[in-house]
Amino acid sequence: MKMLFLTLAVTLTMNAMAQSADEKEVTSLVESMRMAMMSGDKATLEKITSDDLTYVHSSGLLEDKATFVNSIVSGKFSFVKIDFPDLTVKIIGNTAVVRHKIVGDTKNDGKPATVNIGVMLILQKQHSQWRIIARQAYKL
Repeated sequence: MKMLFLTLAVTLTMNAMAQSADEKEVTSLVESMRMAMMSGDKATLEKITSDDLTYVHSSGLLEDKATFVNSIVSGKFSFVKIDFPDLTVKIIGNTAVVRHKIVGDTKNDGKPATVNIGVMLILQKQHSQWRIIARQAYKL
């Protein structure tokens, strides 16, 4: 009987620790976003974001998809080196809530800056592909 409970406990623990396929896909997409933001990769930024994107900076600046992508590609907001620590993913049906920090070095209109903010991303599975539909950054 003890062996049965031990086996059950180990199985439940392993299942709780394992990421689902959707969680892995969303985590990979967020990493693609991080890399695309540093490299100014327009194609990737357009692919991973919804046409209805609402992108809010920690300053309160609101951008749609075209403005967000153009801001990165044009170098208005450039990310020299950024990391996304403390990343968590919660899947709720066809929606994913991602929380993380952004820390690193940036250039805003060519002026060097450091960044240390919190972010919440909302993704939606659209036609079997995850897309970022909303982003809200906040000061820490």
